[in-house]
Formats: sequence, structure tokens, C-alpha cells
Amino acid sequence: MTTIATATGDVPIADLGITLTHEHLFINLLRERRGDGLVHDEGAAIEEVMHFATQGGGTIFDLTTAELTPGSTVDSEGNFDASKHQTRNPRNVEAIQRVSKATGINVVLGTGRYRDPFLNPDVIEELGIEGLADEMIQDLTEGIPGTSAKAGIIGEIGADKWFISELESKVFSAAAKAHKVTGAPIYTHATRWSVAFDQIELLQSEGADLSKVAIGHVDTVPKRGFAVEVAKHGVYVGIDTINSSSPHEVAPRVEAVMDLVRAGYLDRILLSHDVCLTSHYRANGGNGFGFVLDGFKESLLEAGLSENEFREITQCNPARMLS
Repeated sequence: MTTIATATGDVPIADLGITLTHEHLFINLLRERRGDGLVHDEGAAIEEVMHFATQGGGTIFDLTTAELTPGSTVDSEGNFDASKHQTRNPRNVEAIQRVSKATGINVVLGTGRYRDPFLNPDVIEELGIEGLADEMIQDLTEGIPGTSAKAGIIGEIGADKWFISELESKVFSAAAKAHKVTGAPIYTHATRWSVAFDQIELLQSEGADLSKVAIGHVDTVPKRGFAVEVAKHGVYVGIDTINSSSPHEVAPRVEAVMDLVRAGYLDRILLSHDVCLTSHYRANGGNGFGFVLDGFKESLLEAGLSENEFREITQCNPARMLS
């Protein structure tokens, strides 16, 4: 694959540049975060993404799957509720297209169904594994319904707890099927516990190519050496919740990156912030989309990472995953 679908059209993979691999430009997390879980201010989004652009950034993976997009923009329509065949709010896609054009940043869109408790059991059961896979395949090959854009990646799909639920398992199986048909990589959500290994086992059992799978949020598991154990399975490792500049939060993430590099897994590391709350914005005291390229990079270089290795992680690895 020499090009990748973005929100505004196909782009040569070689031209993607520095890439943040797990972000959300517009997202509705009010079900779990009443205070800061609605990110839907377009002007603020442009300002925040522009900071990444001025740093020399090139691309963002927006992994906001179906259930996270109802109500995710000011002009969201009331009849979009992520029901059958509603894979991504068209207003969400249109807003991302405007942000992309205003900032010059490419945005690769994700497709799929999210995780409990956001999954609607009736929708998942009605679609079944084949129907869920068909939705993803359509988004990747024909386009996201009601929009002019195609998805370029499957995800984020995930597990809410320390195990994969029955509903979540159907989504994973469907993602593997869609991946096998389209070749699109899969990006997962695996926070706090060692559910990453269950996800790897399930995807492998369904025939997924693990070299095209990224396990997300590995950095949220407070266990030294965990990232290396995940990388041993041949997957990409998401050190992708770099959304705090607190030394208590930065130090273990730097440690995880350096452990991976020393273990020979430089080519498996992905870095991102997972901006998904208004409190993550620079304007509100957070890191925004710029910390990977300033404070976090500085900490990595101080720990012994080279400039070339940092470029490999932030530019070559995402491009390779999409190729």
C-alpha cells in the first residue's frame, strides 16, 4: 500500500511525516466523564491541533469509533445514535475535515465499535460478527456513510475491564475479519490490566496478522517490563496516554520506551497523547497535542534515546504499520 485514506483524501504514506497514533479530535465521553468528557469546540480543536502543526507534525490517527461520535459536534443530528449501519457521525467527520484543512494536518480515521459500557447489546446482536465486519469493510473501502471520507484503520476497539466481554469479543472477531479482507491495521484499547494478552490471543485465533496490530494504552499498566512482554508477541506497543506532564506520569513512560529500545523493539513503539477530554487541552492546563514533541521528547533524549531513534518511532513506525 503506497497511499492511505485520510479525512480529506488519499495521501502517500511516505508523506505522512511525524504522526500521533491515538488521538480524538471530537468525542462524546459524557457517559463516563460528565465534567470534561465532551470535546466539541471546533475553534478550540483547530487551535490545539495547530500547535502540533507548528512543531512540524504531519498526521494524527483519530480513533473515535461509532459509539463515541453521537453528539460529538455542536451540530450533531438527533437521529444519529450509532445504531445499525451508523458507524460514524457524519457531522464528526465533516468537523475533522475542516480541522484538517485549517491546520494542514492529515487525519486518518478509525472505524469499528468501541467497548463496554458504550456498546449497545441490541445493535451488536442484530449485526452479529459478519454484520459488524461488513460495516468496517464498507467504511474502509467504500466510505463512511453520509460522508466523502474513507476510514484508514480499524479502531479503537477495546475491553473495559480485565477480560474481554462477550459483546467486545464479537467486535474483535469482526475486526479480524475486516482486517483480513482489507489489510487495514487494528488498534486496540487495553487499559490498566493485562487484557492485552487476551486481545492478542483472540485476534491471532481469528487469523489476524499481529504485525499489523497495535495494542493501545500499554503505558497505563503499572508493571515494569509489561511493555516488553507485549512486544514479544510481534504487535505494536502504544505508549499513547502521554497526557500528563507530571514527573510521576512521565517517568514510567520514558522507562517503558527505553526498556523497549534496549530489548530490540524500537520498531514496535507508537507514541501519542490520547487527547479525549477538554482538560487535556493546552488552553485548559493539559498537554494538548504537543507534549510528545517537546517535553516527552526531551525526557527521552535525556534518558539516552537518539534523534534518529525518535524519528524512527514517530515517523517510520506509523508509516510501516499502515503500509
